[in-house]
Formats: sequence, C-alpha cells, structure tokens
Amino acid sequence: MKNKIYPKVFLWLFVGLLITFVTGIYTKTNQSALEFIFVDSGYIILIILELACAIFLSARIHKMNPITAKTCYLIYSFLSGLSFSAVFIIYKLESILLVFLVASVLFLIFALIGYFTKLDLTKIGTYLLMMLLGVVICSFINIFLHNETFDIIVSCISILVFLGYIAYDIQVIRRLEGEIQEENLAIYGAFQLYLDFINIIYDLLRLFGQNDD
Repeated sequence: MKNKIYPKVFLWLFVGLLITFVTGIYTKTNQSALEFIFVDSGYIILIILELACAIFLSARIHKMNPITAKTCYLIYSFLSGLSFSAVFIIYKLESILLVFLVASVLFLIFALIGYFTKLDLTKIGTYLLMMLLGVVICSFINIFLHNETFDIIVSCISILVFLGYIAYDIQVIRRLEGEIQEENLAIYGAFQLYLDFINIIYDLLRLFGQNDD
C-alpha cells in the first residue's frame, strides 16, 4: 500500500481546484451572486462558513465516514470558489492563467522534493506554523498601514511558507498511511495541498497580477 495513496490525493486535489475555478468563473458572470457576496453581508458569512468547514474537516477527518469527508471537501471547494470569484474580477484572465502555470510548476518541484528527499521534513512543521502565524499577523497589520513594500515582503515570505508546506504535507501523507482510512487520507491530503496551492496563487497574483481595468 505504501505510497499508493498519492494518485488518489492528486485526483481529489484536481477535483477541488476544478470546482473552485469553475465556481469562481461562473460567479463572476452572475450579478446577483456578486452583489450578495461583495456588496451585502454575504462575504462575512462566506468566510465564516469556509472556516467552519475547514476546521470541521481537519478535526474530524480521522473519525469521519468517507462520504462525509468527501462531501465536506467538495463543499469547501465550492465555498472557496465563491470568494475566489474576486480574483476573476480584479485580475486579467491571461494574468491568472500565467500565475496558475507558475504555481503549478512550483507545486510540482516542491512536491517532488517532499517525495524524494531523505530528510525528515515533518520536523519543520512547527517552524512553518510560526512563520504562517507571523504572515497572518503582518497581513492584518498592513490592512491599516496600506504599505505596498511591506505587502510585497509579506507575500514573498508567505510563498516560501506554503512551498515548504507542500513538501511537508507530502511527507505527512506518507506517514499517515495505515493510520487513517485510505479514502479519508486521500481527502485530507488533497485538502492540505489545496490550501497550499490556492494560497500560493493568491500571493503570486498580489506580486505579479495585472489588474483588469
């Protein structure tokens, strides 16, 4: 069974990303949905639902029925797609596609590093978490500062953190084989890698994305 989990993980990762992108593109063309999400109080509700779904999936994955785990993951991908629609509004499509390509190449490189390296990357999890908390705090502070240079620095650090998390999560998936039901582990791995990939896209767009006038 060793390492046979990865094809399932990447299949579910693809499904989640596809749902997110299709939902985002469709939502951009739906004026009523856009008004509810970004004009009314819908965005706050959406963020709360995303967080609740993410916390529930992460905390209960060990005990979940596989159908529940898959449903929760698909719901999260859909909710994420609703908020991701802002990307299609703000940035040019060709810019999004270019960033997606760059993010995919980076993802592949660091996934291969995590798979083939002999180093125990699971030991760096604490450091990655500390750096991620620092990024979150700095991003919150910059909401009030509006400092573009600071934002660039934070985005660069954030990319490094999530690239590290890709390699880290690849090894964690391998270590969890046999401890979690295979179908649930595939969903768990896909969900973690999904978060890494999406956040890298957001950071790359902040650095290199061309605004759609």
